[in-house]
Amino acid sequence: MIRQKKFDGVIDTVHYAADGQIEWVRAYERVGFVFTDILTLDRQTLINRLKDGARFFIGKRMPYVGNEFELSEKVRLEGKKGAEFVVVGETKGNKDSLEGVPIF
Repeated sequence: MIRQKKFDGVIDTVHYAADGQIEWVRAYERVGFVFTDILTLDRQTLINRLKDGARFFIGKRMPYVGNEFELSEKVRLEGKKGAEFVVVGETKGNKDSLEGVPIF
């Protein structure tokens, strides 16, 4: 079995506000050796977790295997302090962009 990357959370769905910023995401977070059920994190909570060093990836939970996920790209912060935005992949402009994540 191939060992997965070390990560603290997986984002599986995003909801954007009218201005294009993330309003909230649905995510799973690591708690010890296991992951939570699905959580809703608002934008500021997600940014705070990323600032604190949490590693989030885009992905989805594999059916019938509670701690296994199909991961794609790493989520990261871009921009200046106080004006950060959440992105994956190549940065395009200065707004939140979680490309490849289903929009809810």
